[in-house]
Amino acid sequence: MNIAVIFAGGTGVRMNSRSRPKQFLEVHGKPVLAYTLEAFSHHPQVEAIILVCLADWMDYVREMLEKFHIQKVVDVVPGGATGQESIRCGLEAAKCHAKGAEDIVLIHDGVRPMIDEATISACIESVKSHGSAITVTGATETMFVADHEDVVGEILPRTQCALGRAPQCFYLKEIAAAYERAQEEGASFIDSASMMQYYGKALRMVEGPVENIKITTPTDFYLFRALLDARENMQIIGL
Repeated sequence: MNIAVIFAGGTGVRMNSRSRPKQFLEVHGKPVLAYTLEAFSHHPQVEAIILVCLADWMDYVREMLEKFHIQKVVDVVPGGATGQESIRCGLEAAKCHAKGAEDIVLIHDGVRPMIDEATISACIESVKSHGSAITVTGATETMFVADHEDVVGEILPRTQCALGRAPQCFYLKEIAAAYERAQEEGASFIDSASMMQYYGKALRMVEGPVENIKITTPTDFYLFRALLDARENMQIIGL
């Protein structure tokens, strides 16, 4: 069974939106989160979706799912105090819907709406073949280590660098055990990939689309709208 755990628990401080969190900002009358959920709901290999969201917005989310006829969401659960805790809550819910030891979980940001079907498929196949899938995109600009006092540190070869994105995918039993272990040890990690690497898991990269951005700032929001318009315009002219 392939289960998507979509994390939409952030408050969006960097977006500077006073009306609502960034995942609920609308583009063409539809929340950003709805676009993300549709990408997974429409994928033929994704069988269930667990949505982790802010507790105060759970009623809104349920109305959104009904309004946009989004299928496959089997559970909506409140997040925790941190992103790590929220993902752990999502994984616990996923375990309640799991079917066996080979279940795969795809952990994705609710504010990455431009994920595509091909990347989701490649991630699932990577987990089956290698036990993990970390979506990345190649670095296109110079990467260097930021040293102290604004001094440029080591300049890294661009061909050896990649930007980590989502989804990050594993066998459910392995990633759930890692989150439980981290909780017991009081360990904190920036994401699932760093956690699994810390506990000795080999990570396999899957190349994803450049436009699979995380909508964090106003600039990201306007870029998403432009990308969405471009995609729709290409469909109109038959490309």
